[in-house]
Amino acid sequence: MTSVALARKWRPKSFASLVGQDHVVRALTHALDHDRLHHAYLFTGTRGVGKTTVSRILAKALNCTGPDGQGGVTSQPCGVCPACTEIDAGRFVDYIELDAASNRGVEDMTTLLEQAVYKPTAGRFKVYMIDEVHMLSNHAFNAMLKTLEEPPDYVKFVLATTDPQKVPVTVLSRCLQFNLKQMMPGAIVGHLQQVLQAENVPADDAALRLIARAAHGSMRDALSLTDQALAYCAGRVETEAVQQMLGTVDRSDLLLILQALASQDGVALIHQADALEARGLSFGAALEELAALLQTIALLQLVPQAADADDPQHEALVALAAQLSPELVQLAYTTVLHGRNELSLAPDDRTGFTMTLLRLLAFAPVIAGSVPSLPPGGLALPKAAAPASPPSQSAAAQVAAQREPPSAKPPVQTAAKAMPRTAATLSAPLAPAAPVLAAEEAPSTSYAAKPEPQTPPQPKQPRPADIKPPQQITPHIAPHIASDTDWPTLVQRLDVPAGLPRALAQQSELVTMQGTEWLLRVPNEQLTRAGSLDKLQTAVRLALGRDIVLCAEAGEVTDSVMQRDARAKAQAQADAEAAIRNDPLVQQLMHDLGAQIVPGSLKPMPPSAQPTPA
Repeated sequence: MTSVALARKWRPKSFASLVGQDHVVRALTHALDHDRLHHAYLFTGTRGVGKTTVSRILAKALNCTGPDGQGGVTSQPCGVCPACTEIDAGRFVDYIELDAASNRGVEDMTTLLEQAVYKPTAGRFKVYMIDEVHMLSNHAFNAMLKTLEEPPDYVKFVLATTDPQKVPVTVLSRCLQFNLKQMMPGAIVGHLQQVLQAENVPADDAALRLIARAAHGSMRDALSLTDQALAYCAGRVETEAVQQMLGTVDRSDLLLILQALASQDGVALIHQADALEARGLSFGAALEELAALLQTIALLQLVPQAADADDPQHEALVALAAQLSPELVQLAYTTVLHGRNELSLAPDDRTGFTMTLLRLLAFAPVIAGSVPSLPPGGLALPKAAAPASPPSQSAAAQVAAQREPPSAKPPVQTAAKAMPRTAATLSAPLAPAAPVLAAEEAPSTSYAAKPEPQTPPQPKQPRPADIKPPQQITPHIAPHIASDTDWPTLVQRLDVPAGLPRALAQQSELVTMQGTEWLLRVPNEQLTRAGSLDKLQTAVRLALGRDIVLCAEAGEVTDSVMQRDARAKAQAQADAEAAIRNDPLVQQLMHDLGAQIVPGSLKPMPPSAQPTPA
């Protein structure tokens, strides 16, 4: 038995079965029920939304005679009378469909109008359906104007077009116009579920969502893609196979890109671009889907109640909405759209895609680079570096007041001027900055924070006997720092501004400490730009109470905050997988039922969610 395409087999045959065009159905139903029929109708809309289908249903409604052959015009054609069955089969003599794309000349229109003067042969009305009417020539339009305005009582014109702007206004003014809307993805998914259920075909909801998005509002395209998926998946509609068939990008890959953007991880961004290229996926489609995800994130940030809670990635998108600032999301959306349009101008698609990702990375610190205020009392230090008897805040303030004579001029402002005064007065006066290597003596890959201007020396004032100066913190100084340095521990206690300064702190490694000059190694020299080294230096000075000068060099980093976090996550993942595999119940299921653990499906429980032992 020859199979029929789903788009043909499941074409709606009544107004009640028409999906997504309620406004058109309501108007036509009322007109048919109350005998307020017009002589010409114009249906507009994109491909596959139902223009020809509505025309056929309208022709059946005008010519239906009912099951007993005694019926009249109705909004609910019976579907069993000769007129209904022949129109569905495409052989009703009084329903004439004309494709204006291939019959656009004045001769074709003249022939059609000559036939219109004759009364119907088998039906109640002659219905002329002209598809893609905007393709008619100007002479053909002029030839039909008089008949279109005053046709015989038994003639009805139905015009359809995907481009109503090209239809002359003289034709538009003679028709009742109905604009058929594009189908919403939810409506397409619901209809596909009904069709596949009737066909006894198993289908994944996620796969149907992919098909609905790829159809771009066309129900006919959605049914055709479903047919293609059935052939590709051997009688099933599975998510992974549909992704491969459509060449679409898995949203989980794009979520990793957004997570890397949130953490300012440029290496992860480029890694994801390489992964997309390795699988041969479309970078243009990736940018389109990325823009859709950013729109959903913006919706969650500003109008969360309007978001789709049934989205499989809803929880991940909610987490990203909390991590990314609304300003960054709006800027990223615009950047991605421009990147999509500029792909054709790039040397190749991968270059255009990676440049868009780098643009997102470059603009993110500008949005999130505000300097946060420090808590009163400065930063808490690691226990090993804490002073034995730190002075109280009031005592430190009194000492600072004692050292500043009433007639002294205001000191030269330094990089700490943006910090709260309470935090600045808790630290002892900074010692003169250690000299930084001259540019011609330092390696080309090294960078040093700019030394701060020094305050002019102030005359010494008598110090009250009951007030002791703040105790200096002297960290251990060694020519070379061991691999188990406490720099990552110190970084986690620093109050570093978001953006590049924080990325510099989290990705750097302390390699040497020569007096007050500390040398950091960074994986990328771009981390030291935009004053990020100065801001990190200020945070270290405020935390330690010493005049530390930070320098940086580019090189391989082996021990940083980010690397420790990555190792901890990998270990937690390995422990979780081992615990599941060693569970007796899981082993029994694997042995008895052949169950398998899906790789990557296990997620270790965060420490905050772990049960507290009794």
